Formats: sequence, C-alpha cells, structure tokens
Amino acid sequence: MRLLRHRIHVIGFSLLACFLFSVEAFAQSAPEDLQTVLGDEILVPSAALLQMKAFILSRVTPPPVATSSAQWREESQRLRRHLLQDVVFHGWPPEWVNSPTKFEEVGTIETHQGYRLRKLRYEVVPGFQSVAILYEPEELQGKVPAILNVNGHVGPMGKAVDYKQKRCINFAKHGIMALNLEWLSFGELRAEGNQHWYGAHLDLVGANALGIFLLEMRRGLDYLCGHPSVDHNRVGVTGLSGGGWQTIFLGALDERVKVAVPVAGYSSTTTKVEARQYGDLGDLEQNGTDFLANLDYTHLTAMMAPRPTLLIHNAEDDCCFRAPLVKPLIYDCIRQFFKLDDKEDVFQWYENRDPGTHNYQLDNREHAYRFFSQQFGMSIVEKEIPSGQEIKTYDELVVGLPKDNLTILDLARKMAGAIRRSPIPSGSTVKSAWTNSERQKLNSIVRYKPERLARIWTLANTKNKGLETLSYLFEMDNGLAASGLWVKGIDARANAPATLVLHDQGRKAAAADVSSRVNRDEQVLALDLTFFGDAWKDLEPFSYAQILDAEGERAVGIQAAQLIAIAEWLRKRTGAQKVRLESRGIRTEAIALVATALQPDVFSNVVVHEGIASLDYVLQVPVTFQNAPELFCLDLYKEFDIAHLAAMAAPAEVRFDNTLKMPQR
Repeated sequence: MRLLRHRIHVIGFSLLACFLFSVEAFAQSAPEDLQTVLGDEILVPSAALLQMKAFILSRVTPPPVATSSAQWREESQRLRRHLLQDVVFHGWPPEWVNSPTKFEEVGTIETHQGYRLRKLRYEVVPGFQSVAILYEPEELQGKVPAILNVNGHVGPMGKAVDYKQKRCINFAKHGIMALNLEWLSFGELRAEGNQHWYGAHLDLVGANALGIFLLEMRRGLDYLCGHPSVDHNRVGVTGLSGGGWQTIFLGALDERVKVAVPVAGYSSTTTKVEARQYGDLGDLEQNGTDFLANLDYTHLTAMMAPRPTLLIHNAEDDCCFRAPLVKPLIYDCIRQFFKLDDKEDVFQWYENRDPGTHNYQLDNREHAYRFFSQQFGMSIVEKEIPSGQEIKTYDELVVGLPKDNLTILDLARKMAGAIRRSPIPSGSTVKSAWTNSERQKLNSIVRYKPERLARIWTLANTKNKGLETLSYLFEMDNGLAASGLWVKGIDARANAPATLVLHDQGRKAAAADVSSRVNRDEQVLALDLTFFGDAWKDLEPFSYAQILDAEGERAVGIQAAQLIAIAEWLRKRTGAQKVRLESRGIRTEAIALVATALQPDVFSNVVVHEGIASLDYVLQVPVTFQNAPELFCLDLYKEFDIAHLAAMAAPAEVRFDNTLKMPQR
C-alpha cells in the first residue's frame, strides 16, 4: 500500500510538472504567434504619402520676385555662384572642373547633302570619356550660329535616335552648327555602371552627383564656344525630357547660352509632387542633393532672363510635365522677369497637341526652328526640310570609347579609394575629444534636427497566449509619423528591460527578433520608421528620399531623429534607464548607428544583425539607391565608416552578428 501511494505521488508530481511545463511553454512567445499582430495596419499608405507630400511641399521655395532688372541680375549671379561652388561641384577636384577641353576628331562622314558629320571623342574627367557628332554646314562663311543638342532618356539608340538626327540635319542645312551629344546611360554610354541612380554612389563618397552630369554637357558647350567658326553671341541649347532638364540647367548656370528651347524637361517641384499621377518625380540628377534648398526650377527659368527662351510642353504628356499643369509656375509667374528688360516677346510658351504626348516630333521641331532662326537674326525657318532618307544607323554613328572607360560607378569607387580618414584614437581623453568633434561633423552631414513626439495614438491592443500588445502611431512635430507594436509577456514585470527592434523589411518581418526578446522577459517595441513597413512598400520611398536630399534634408537624419525621440519615450514609459536597440539589415543598421553615435546615452547597447562591416560594401555589390536610399548621404562615407560610427556610440556597446561578406571582384 505504501509503495502504491508512493507511485501515485510520483505520477501526480510528474503530471503536475508536465502541466506546469505546458503552461510555461504556452506562455512563451513564438514568431508565428506574433506575425499577424505585427502586420496589422497602423499607418495607412495614403496617410503616409499625404504626410510626406505635405512635408516636401512645405519646404519648396516660392517663385522668385524681383524689383528691377539690375537687382535680378545681381541675384542671378549670386545663385549661379552658389549652385556651382556649394552644390554642383561640391567635393569635385578643382583641376577636373577647370581642366581645358580635350576633344579629338576620330572620323568624318561626307554626306554631300549640304553638311558633313564629324565624329568626336572627349574627356569628361580623367579616365571618363564621352562622344558626340558635329553636324557642320559644308560651306562655312564667317561666324555662324551653333546649337548644343542634348539627349534625354532615349534608350539604346542614344544620339542616333531619328528625331534628333532630323533636327541636327535641319540646323546644319540652314547654316547652323549642331553638336549632338551622347548622354550618360544611353547609346555608347549605356554601360550598367552609367545608370543615373549610381550618381548616389558619388554622393556617398563626397562628390555631388550633379557634377558629372553638368561636366558631361558643359564640355559640349566648351567645344562650340571654342570653335573658330562659331558666333559666341548666337549659341543655343535644346533637348527633350532629360535633355529639356539639361537645357534649363545648363542655360541657367552658363551665360554663354544665348537661346534655350527646353522641351518637356522640367516643372516646379510643387507641380511634380502634387501631380505625381502624371509622371515620376524625376531622376537623381533632376533632384540633385541640396539643389532645391532655397530655390526651385522657377528660379532657373527666371535666371534665363532676358535671354530668349521658348518653353515647349505637351498637352497630355504620357511621361511627365503636362503643359497645363506646369505652365502657371514656370511660365506665367516668370514673365515678369523678362518684362523688367522689356523682353517679354523673347520669353515664349508653346503647348503641343499633335501628338500631344512626350515628344520632339515635327510640330515641336518646327516651332524650335522658327524660334532659333528668329533669335539668331536669320531668315525665319517655318518648315522642316524632309531628311528621313539621310538618317544614319546606330553603327554608322558609332565613335568608339576605350574598353577601360570609367562609368559613374567606377568613378565613385575610384574616388572612394582616395579617401583618407584620421584613425580612431585609443586613449580615453583623446578619444573623448575626437568623439565630440566627430559628432558635430556627423550632425551636420545627416542634417540632424531633434524631433518631438507631437502625439502618440494608441490604436489597438491584444491580450492572449500569454502576451499583451499595444499598437502605436507616433506623430512627430514635423508632420511625419512612425508606427510600432509594443509587446510583453503578461507575467513580465512592469519595469522589465526594454528593447527596440528595427528590421529592413518592416516590423512584420521582425517576428523572430521580437519573440526572442519577449522570451527573455523583456518588453519590446517593433518599430517602422518613415519609409519602412507596409505603409511604404508600394510607394517607391526612394523617389521621395531624393526630393528630401534635394531640399537639404537627409532621410537618415530624419529617421535617426524619429528613433531617438521614440527611444526616449520608451525609456520613460518603461522606467528603463536605457533602451536596448536591435536592427536587422543594412538600412536599419545605418539608422541605428547614426542615432547611437549622435545620442549614445539613450541606448545601453546595440546589436546589428545582417549588417555590413564597411560602407564600401555599398559600392562593391553595388547596393542601389532604390533599395537603400538612406545610405547614400552626401559625404557620409568620405567622413565615416561603420567602425567610426560604432566607436562614437560609446558608452553604448555595439555588437555585430552575421555580418554580410564583401563580394569577391
């Protein structure tokens, strides 16, 4: 009987142990238990987009005003100096910017149709060459007008695209020298490394991407203005789309341009953001870093005054820049500047309705011929000379580039190789002074501005399976918002340690990381900052990030400020002295390290999963701007690398787990 009672006692204890074990196991968090609630919608995409548009539009500089012609000429000169010195050529070696023009003629095609074609190759910067075709009238008598014909995003045909050839042929047949430039990423320059978004890699290593784009087109202007047969008082520029952007950009910044005809190439930033449904927000060069800080395309247009300018836009453009939408800000508002010099008649507008789509076809070309010939003091050209039979094939117009010709990406890598930073000091006293100095520099580079939580919305809760959650919308005082889910075990103490979790793929993907910390009896906040999570997955956050950069903001600075403000709130809410920070992926790694380097006292330690050991990884893979826009902060890699940011985080400890390996090249 005693043995029986003993066995019953043992069995009962075992059953109790199994029961207690099952309760404990049930109370444990599993990633699959969290995925649904982590994925619940907190910030809807339409609200996120509206917030970002309002943020951007609040920073657009209003159209300029002028009191007199003299006052505006002085202001125009100031703007040119600012753009060239402080923005476009930021970080570029002066010897490259100011180097003499280096063109070589590598062949001639005699057409016997009243003009010849000269094949030209020229240096943009050392190791980086481009090509052009000069359409030269056969009979050159005295000084003649010249027009620089710049390209848009025309695909593989590049300079050989038919409508551009027809235009250049007609100019030459009317006695105008026409230089047909190739454009980066197209035609003979269509190497993968010349994709325009790789300009962001130049930014990263400290050279504003606008520099390479302006140099490539400005060399063409240098050539024409240095040609012995060109009349310097009759030099024009024209182009479609990206060529229209080049036309207004080059024309505004270089007064050697006497006549400009941009075709469907730009609008004010306000129009571009408000009417996003009619086109994208532009490529990197159109929204170059710091370019739109304290000015806009309205200013560039006004800077053409009083030089003759014809703006051509298309009524129902199927790409961008629809005429009725862009006209109020870049034409109607700017007429006053030409009126100051009694030159209203040389500032003209044309709305194309045939075909009315994105084009530089016959109707637009004939308006350009008429305007250029009139402004050059020639017999007015009303009609195009048929020239379809004279169009050359792509191969016939090939000039040829060196096999080892650099690309935009190659150039960024080359400049990165020349970076020399001061070493991280080891002595505590010296390191403290170094950290303070470096922190000020980082603050400036990421344009850090402390943010305040204007309102915290508590939107939902759950309480089951041993867990409780609260859903938060964090409204910042700058109008942007982040969203997060707070999680802890029901039995965890109120002042349990706090961990803040970031994930490149958004908080929904962070279930395993959240579960791991909850199972350590911690309370966790899984956070989606601006540009992260489901609210942004279909909104092309990179396209808005480039506008922020252009306006003088930095995405990583905005995100770091959000992170710091929310970490401070979490610290107060939980009673924790400091917050533990955990990130997964290269985007959130950068934000976490920047935030910790700027405000190390907020965080106890930082764990980076699947990050990178060096920003050089971004250049070598390469990582694209579209996939990680916050990494491409102007001057960031020039001044800092991952190790520097980690060292600046002290006394917070930074640990790296499963770091991505550098690719073999």
